[in-house]
Amino acid sequence: MSDINSLVGQIVPAVGAAVGAYGVNVLSRAEDQAADATVRLGQRLLDRILRRTPDRAPIEAAVTDLATTDGDPDALAALRLQIRGALAADPSLVTELAELAALLPEQPAAQADGTRGVAVTGNVPGIVSTGDAAINIQRR
Repeated sequence: MSDINSLVGQIVPAVGAAVGAYGVNVLSRAEDQAADATVRLGQRLLDRILRRTPDRAPIEAAVTDLATTDGDPDALAALRLQIRGALAADPSLVTELAELAALLPEQPAAQADGTRGVAVTGNVPGIVSTGDAAINIQRR
């Protein structure tokens, strides 16, 4: 299962980038030469998953939700869950996608320098604070 989780961690950002670029049209759009390489690869990964999954509807619904919620982290997590389920159901798909995912750029490693340094990869929707007697107030 850890291999699947690792592969999902590689695949979902690329698929999310494709959904961000094309919206719901990512489900049917032909490859666009002007698109970024990661977006095109994300589209190819999604296409392979959909072609090999007997019930495409949950994945397509997750893509639609992500496209209509403008990258909402919960919608991205729902897509991640659907992709993980598809991979768990088809071990040969894991091997096939791992080869494609190897073409993705490596995720930057987080590195914190200095005293009380903070390293973040991805998004942090809340406050990140270090220091003695820090007071943080977040208003919405």
